[in-house]
Amino acid sequence: MTVDQARRRTRREEILEIAVGLFASRGYHGVSMDDIGAAAGVTGPALYHHFAGKEAMLVAALNPVSEGLMKGGRARVAQHPTDPRSALESLVEFHVAFALANPAVIALHLHELDRLPEEPRRQIRRLQRLYVEVWVETLTGVRHDLVAEEARVLAHAAFGLMNSTPFLGGEVDRDRRADLLKAATLRALLA
Repeated sequence: MTVDQARRRTRREEILEIAVGLFASRGYHGVSMDDIGAAAGVTGPALYHHFAGKEAMLVAALNPVSEGLMKGGRARVAQHPTDPRSALESLVEFHVAFALANPAVIALHLHELDRLPEEPRRQIRRLQRLYVEVWVETLTGVRHDLVAEEARVLAHAAFGLMNSTPFLGGEVDRDRRADLLKAATLRALLA
């Protein structure tokens, strides 16, 4: 168990997780601060001790995810400086693990990102573009037949495949879902 896993979650993190789940299932506008408070076991006004409002919760949910993906993607690639195929496999493994662990965040991102104010939305989009470029550079290192624009198309297609986790049921156990998503993504990228 890592230090991060052993660290107890703060009340703020617990509330944010609850809010993300509600936003993902009911939509941003379908959830009030009172709804979040009731689900968290506190009054709506008590939530303002942790967050300025729903918008602040949305920013707090989405911005760190984009930062974490970009940094994590770069770290995965850095582990394989002379082997782009291994770097690509590591990126796929990294993103599939993220997608399986965070289906509510993915759903929230897909449906609610445009509800953010311009500046945080712009920051998240910038981080996303940087993350995509990690994939583009790695993919063009493996597939010399692709130009960057073509690799970008494939990277976005791969994200669509890997980020399908909010729509997957529990009929297949998590490890098998991970294996299927990794294999399908690599086949799509390397075909």
